[in-house]
Amino acid sequence: MEIFYTSDIAGGILNLGEEESQHCIKVLRHRAGDEISVIDGEGTLFRCRIISDSAKGASAEILESFPDWGGHPYRLEMAVCPTKNMDRYEWFAEKACEIGLDSIVPVIGEHSERKVLKPQRLEKILLSATKQSLKGRIPQLKEAVSVKEYIGSLRDVPDRMKLIAYCFEDDSHPKISIRQALADMPEKCQGISVLIGPEGDFSAEEAALAMECGFIPVHLGPSRLRTETAALTSVFAVYSHFVL
Repeated sequence: MEIFYTSDIAGGILNLGEEESQHCIKVLRHRAGDEISVIDGEGTLFRCRIISDSAKGASAEILESFPDWGGHPYRLEMAVCPTKNMDRYEWFAEKACEIGLDSIVPVIGEHSERKVLKPQRLEKILLSATKQSLKGRIPQLKEAVSVKEYIGSLRDVPDRMKLIAYCFEDDSHPKISIRQALADMPEKCQGISVLIGPEGDFSAEEAALAMECGFIPVHLGPSRLRTETAALTSVFAVYSHFVL
């Protein structure tokens, strides 16, 4: 199934951008009268008929729409520290999108080796993964913030399950499995936030602030996982709990 994307939609007509038009008209050789499927990135799939087959800007009339196409029955935000090797972070973003999440927040920790992140390539990866995995909604890539800023922003957020995967060196904060945390999640919770640290883990101050702001410490099993693996494991745990 070929999926195209545009946010330029009005009056029952949608217009593809130049890159999508090139792929649709020049590469796949669609012509006026052909039916195509287009997502708006906000959750809706449109069944359309091409009315202009210009490779610089194709347009199509909407025949039918399917809201919440390819959606999932939960709201998940992953706040993950960028890895030193950016390829690993991009791999996480791609696979997490395929499984199902709603937003990614790059968070910069005190022990982070990577302090700067360019969003353009990640946004393209998320768009491609959304189309490939047959979803209508592109996960939101939020602006990078510090770990402490992110934790503080959720201090007074109601109805949110907040989880942090942190390697506490003592038993002052007993950890439960992420599976158990999800099983115990109150019905009133409307969303889940999972915080994953950098290669050097969170600082003690960051972890203490998370506890103060209501984050629940969780573990992801006995293995020591890389940042991107821990993040993807968390995404799959949520998907498994609600879907499988």
